[in-house]
This record gives sequence, structure tokens and C-alpha cells, in this order.
Amino acid sequence: MLHLPVMLEEALAQLAVKPHGIYLDCTFGRGGHSRALLQRLHADGRLLAIDRDVEAIESDAAQDLRQDSRFRLFHGCFSELAAIVEREGLIGQLDGILLDLGVSSPQLDNPDRGFSFMKDGPLDMRMNSSIGPSAADWLATVAEKELVRVLFEYGEERFARRIAKVIVTRRVETPITTTRQLAELIAEASPIIERHKHPATRTFQAIRIEINHELDELQTVLRQAVQVLKPGGRLVVISFHSLEDRIVKRFIRNESGSKYDPGRLPIRESEIEKGVLKKIGSSIKAGRQETGQNPRARSAVMRTAERV
Repeated sequence: MLHLPVMLEEALAQLAVKPHGIYLDCTFGRGGHSRALLQRLHADGRLLAIDRDVEAIESDAAQDLRQDSRFRLFHGCFSELAAIVEREGLIGQLDGILLDLGVSSPQLDNPDRGFSFMKDGPLDMRMNSSIGPSAADWLATVAEKELVRVLFEYGEERFARRIAKVIVTRRVETPITTTRQLAELIAEASPIIERHKHPATRTFQAIRIEINHELDELQTVLRQAVQVLKPGGRLVVISFHSLEDRIVKRFIRNESGSKYDPGRLPIRESEIEKGVLKKIGSSIKAGRQETGQNPRARSAVMRTAERV
């Protein structure tokens, strides 16, 4: 199956790709964005890429792009960005960083990964399936109060208490180990079924975010991105739900403009800390043609900032 990179042309335009530049694709996936970036680079350009998913690292796309001497792919999380760039001797030299957040199409399409409630499979949901507890492991031991918090905060699930109570009650009788089991429990606990939206959507999202520490990783990579970009370098982030987009929007706002401690007034101009980023334009959403061809693009929001 062909996996289409989301907002490809928009990402390239926002990165303002320089033919001789150095770039970093933080979410390699199946290499759609990376391949397009390499096509824009000259022989002395460079592209680094990262992915925490072993299947992405070992994919045919990865093996193919590794034949290009300008390209290097690393297995790691967002939080390892600065360490990887430092090992390459490129701190403060990157011309652009691309972040395509969330779960990838190959992960959703493979029932063995446990990300989707549309196909039955083991309840895993780990982006790096070689480390950490699976979703099934986590659900087997999480306290009801903590489960409510995760569903409400990360899934924005209004029936979080009802769903958590059903899960905690039923797991005593039968371990919850498959995506179908969990989806059926959620549907049973949900008093209202929305049109065109499966009742398990928010809960699956919340559990995935929790076990992969996605929001913590995002906050970490945003801070590290500023450290490794050169002046004029671009940070482009594609997010797929409001929690991610809120973090990105707030980070760009907080790192733009002048910052000072309002508790120390009056202050000298020399004491004002200047912002390290400049917001570039407004948020961008996928066009009608792309959303028609690729449903995943419907919720995508792109934001861009430039290192000053």
C-alpha cells in the first residue's frame, strides 16, 4: 500500500529548502518527506532522519535511502535529537527540522501493532515495540483514578469515568489483551454514539499518548530543536490533534518576542531576554484535494518558526 506523506509540498515550502543545506526529518516513517527533501538537495547537502519504530528503521524505504551518501538514519526518540546532532558535529548548523507527529499510516494499517480499533490484534500500541510496557500491560495495572485522568486529559473523553470504571471492573474477570476487546468495552460504556466517529477513538488516542510519552517527547524535542538550528533555520511541525497543536503553538509564542520577569520592574533594556524564534505566517491546513485523497490529512495543522 502506498503511504502518502502529509502536506508534502507545504512542508518543503515552509522549510525553504536550500540546495546546500543540512536538514533533519524527525519522523522518518516510510521516508516520504525524506525522499522529497533529498531530491531538493545538491551533492553537498545533508539529511539526517530519526524514528523510534524498529519497523521504520528496517523498512525497504530506509534500506533504499541509505544508499545515498547524503543521508543518515538513526533509531531513537525525539528526546535524543540533540545527542544525535551533537555526535554528528552539527549543533547550531541545521537549516531545517521537520516534525510529522502522531502515529504513522503503516503503524495503523498493521493489526499486530495494536494502534487501531478497526482491526483485531494484540493490544500493544508501542511505537518502539522492543521496550516498555504494552497498552495491555498498562491497562492491567493502572489505577482507576489515573486511567480517568489519562482518558480525560489526553483523549478529551467526556465519558472518561464511565469507561475507566468498566475497564477496571472487567479486567478482574478477563484480561484485556486485544484491540477488539477494548473497543467493545468502550462502546458498551459510552451512552452516546457520535455519527461518523467510533466511540473508541478518543480512548485509543489517550492510551497511545500515555504509553509512548508523546507529549513529553514533543516538549523535549521543541526545546532541543532551538539548540541545533542555525540562525535562519526553520522548524516545521505537523500535528494531528489539539493537544499537540496547543503545545507547538504555545512554544512558538513563548520563544518569540522579548521575554522578561515582570516581578523585577523597572528593568534595563539590556536585561530583557530576546526571543530565539520568529513565527512564520499562520497555521496551514491541508487542501481539499489532499484531504480527499488522504483522510489522515484532514486533521493536520502545520506551524512554522525560524531561529533568530
